[in-house]
This record gives sequence, C-alpha cells and structure tokens, in this order.
Amino acid sequence: MQIPDKLQCLFSSTVEAEDESHTLTLPSQEIEKGDIQPDTAYRVAILKQPSPAESTAQVTAKEATSTTRDEQPHDRQASDSGAPVEEGDRRTVEIEGVGEQGDGIARVGDGYVIIVPDTEKRDRVTIEINTVTPTVVFAEVVEQKAGSE
Repeated sequence: MQIPDKLQCLFSSTVEAEDESHTLTLPSQEIEKGDIQPDTAYRVAILKQPSPAESTAQVTAKEATSTTRDEQPHDRQASDSGAPVEEGDRRTVEIEGVGEQGDGIARVGDGYVIIVPDTEKRDRVTIEINTVTPTVVFAEVVEQKAGSE
C-alpha cells in the first residue's frame, strides 16, 4: 500500500455506529496542533488495528534487531515487505507531524510512513529502522541533527 506524501495526520480511532451511519472521532489535537481544519473534506484511509499477537511479534522483532547498516539509498526497495527500507537501515528524516499517541511521523520513498517516538514536528533526526510492516515502519532516534526544534 502506498501512502501519499500529503498525509496530514495519523491516529487511532474506533468506528462508532449511529443509526444507519458510522462515525470516526478525530482527536482534538489534530485540529489544535495539526493541519486539519473543521468543516473541510478529507480523504480517510482505514487500517485494521494489529491484534495483541501481531503487536507482540512487532516488539519481539524490534528487540531481536541488533545489527546496524550504513545509511541506504532512498530509492531502494526492500525485498520482502515492499517497503523502501529494511530493519537496521539508518536514515536522516524530517518529522512532518505527530500522531495521536505523540509519536513523530516521517515519510520515505513514495510516502511510506515511519513512526518515530520522542520526536516533534520539524525535528530533523537520524533514525534506525527497527520494525518493517507492509503498511508502516517503526524506528528510533540515533542522532538529533543541528537546527531541530
């Protein structure tokens, strides 16, 4: 799945039933601190929440990653997942937004989403990729770049 470069926010929500329609609740911080405006139409993508077993597998994969690789060219495609990165890769990225959980959001390739904890919008950081899934990548900061807010 390709995520466009114009992704404005990423958050978790529950689909609520109301009569003959359904509603997603947008977190207030996406309007207060983000680029989302009330009374404006947006495209919405819905991704299934990982099960507890899948979440545990991601954490286990993250803990098992102990080797590092040099920074890789940005146009390379990983062989198994289709992601433009692989576990252990290092990249320098700019954090473009913050999700509901407070994690920074960056993108590589054609808009592929990277979740980076402990970062804020406009931070420029070097990250190491810990977990790669078909839809999103999880990374950790290994170096804060000069000029970051």
